[in-house]
Amino acid sequence: MDKIARLREMIEQAKTICVFTGAGISTPSGIPDFRSENGLYRQGGAGRYTPEEIISHSFFVKHPEMFYEFYKTKMIFPEARPNIAHRYFASLSEQGKDVFVVTQNIDGLHQLAGNREVYELHGSVHRNYCTKCGKFYSLSEIMAQQGVPRCPLDGAIIKPDVVLYEEPLDDKVVMGAIKRISGADLMLVIGTSLAVYPAASYIRYFGGENLVLLNKTKTPYSEYAALEINDDIAAIAAALEAEIPQ
Repeated sequence: MDKIARLREMIEQAKTICVFTGAGISTPSGIPDFRSENGLYRQGGAGRYTPEEIISHSFFVKHPEMFYEFYKTKMIFPEARPNIAHRYFASLSEQGKDVFVVTQNIDGLHQLAGNREVYELHGSVHRNYCTKCGKFYSLSEIMAQQGVPRCPLDGAIIKPDVVLYEEPLDDKVVMGAIKRISGADLMLVIGTSLAVYPAASYIRYFGGENLVLLNKTKTPYSEYAALEINDDIAAIAAALEAEIPQ
């Protein structure tokens, strides 16, 4: 049995499926990842600052103008749409599966593809809030403002509801994700090098039968996987769809 056929069998037999995703699932949608040759961290920052420095909490506070210039041009892709991989894994719930997503991505593409239960570990570009009154604003409202977006009600700076360096993850989101991961019988880890902590460590809470790694390269968890396919996730999803019985 080849790897795609084996993966399809695992999916068919599973009842509760965790789809754990990183940047690699969104690259076919035109959103660059972080650490590859053409990734965000290789594109350079602003002046003497690196991308990692720019997307930190302290930089946001001290230099909001430079933060937003980088954020709007390098981290937001309003025209991006779900690709075949987003759509395929969202479609599993239509087959009667209990499917949930735990993602490190901030692009909102899983929800656009139809997933209803999504744990966004690092937040979302689609939510933005006033740092003074807390009022939320949409992505389009942020993009419509030039420079640093400010709240019309009190003039305070609006911050993206994304987790920057130096900031903790949301406890409620983390606990919800861990609880669901611990109850899954199949975990599909997609498009992530599993190098970002603490998110990568949540795999340890999975106690189900099959851990599957779908990534272009090997990961630190390769030895623990029941199945690993090192290929582009869009190609994997297309192969899975091709095997769906007619």
